[in-house]
Amino acid sequence: MSTLTLTIVAVFVAGYVCIALESLTKVNKAAIALLMCVLCWTVYMLSPSPEIGEVLKLNLGETAETLFFLMGAMTIVEIVDANGGFNFVRDMLKTRNKRKLLWRMAFMTFILSAILDNLTTSIVMIMVLRKLVSDDTERMIYASLVIIAANSGGAFSPIGDVTTIMLWIKGMITTQGVITEIFLPSLVSMVVPAFIIQYMLKGRFDKSQNVVEGHVSAYTKTQRRIIFLFGVGGLCFVPIFRYLTDLPPYMGILLVLGVLWTTTEIFSRQYEEDDPMAKRVSDLLSRIDITTIMFFLGILMAVSCLAEVGVLTMLGKTLDETFQGNHYLVTGIIGVLSSIVDNVPLVAGCMGMYPITPTGDMAVDGIFWQLLAYCAGVGGSMLIIGSAAGVVVMGLEKITFGWYLKRITWIAFVGYLAGMASYWVIRTFIFPTV
Repeated sequence: MSTLTLTIVAVFVAGYVCIALESLTKVNKAAIALLMCVLCWTVYMLSPSPEIGEVLKLNLGETAETLFFLMGAMTIVEIVDANGGFNFVRDMLKTRNKRKLLWRMAFMTFILSAILDNLTTSIVMIMVLRKLVSDDTERMIYASLVIIAANSGGAFSPIGDVTTIMLWIKGMITTQGVITEIFLPSLVSMVVPAFIIQYMLKGRFDKSQNVVEGHVSAYTKTQRRIIFLFGVGGLCFVPIFRYLTDLPPYMGILLVLGVLWTTTEIFSRQYEEDDPMAKRVSDLLSRIDITTIMFFLGILMAVSCLAEVGVLTMLGKTLDETFQGNHYLVTGIIGVLSSIVDNVPLVAGCMGMYPITPTGDMAVDGIFWQLLAYCAGVGGSMLIIGSAAGVVVMGLEKITFGWYLKRITWIAFVGYLAGMASYWVIRTFIFPTV
């Protein structure tokens, strides 16, 4: 490993430690992430290669796709929420039993993340959660399970996570194969942590459990339903739009946002301009958490720099040589690593290292590819910055890295191992490898 590469790794590790110690340093994680990003790429620019400028533009373009998707999804959810669109979801989940609410939130998040994706689902569920739990500490516990359930639900669906989409498009896994064999391990990886976390909650909510509702909207019930349909229904349509047009997901999000924005502008014509109950999108845009966006930008660009210098690929090869033939260990470690760095370049590196074989563990829907889909998706739950869902919830609910590490990481790890064990049972006794 060259001196330049070692310097980049050192900068990344130092930045990562500062982010982890945010509660002690009192420096916003977004600021550290941006500094880490710029320093990594500055060191990389010392390389004599004349193509670095183009490489930087390419990585920035890929990162921007994620950021625009995130901003669009956050805005859509904010519009639906501000106009009372989630009220019926709140009423459906509402209960004074704290543990019963936990299980309802867990299963709804798990199912929605397979239909939408783990990032969008996390935003939706946090907005609903805010209407149900007013205590900040208890809401952090619920939010932590939302992260775990969203990542678990996304792992068994070909459109539930970026990594499963990558493996599905490249033909490593099929829809039937991943759903049939990964559904149960994913469910186990959510149920086991939920069972443990429920003991953090005792008793029942009092009658004032819910956040006091402000002015919902002057819109009629029919108009609110239309807004909900265009918003949440539009989010469900994004994977279909991608399939039909082959355009990236952020274009589908922008389409939904444009339709929803136009709809609310038309509805607002019947109210006075100074009426605070007419929730205009132009006003709601100010609620978007730019700090989370900046943190995402810094983390993704810093990780992309590690990928460019070959650190992640080299790491994958080292794992393969060290644990040759044991796919459970290799993919298991990759899953743990995906909670530290972005799972997308890790999976991309594995896809580049291993060819698809006609038969065996590397065949389509083979053990390696299905385990990779599971581990890369579920493994991100072990650290709060290990997945897109975690980063978004971290920003929305102000959960610190240290709080999550101390209370939730070990629980997510137990669920992760339990899911892998259930997959071993499935592959050994139910669908044995031919």
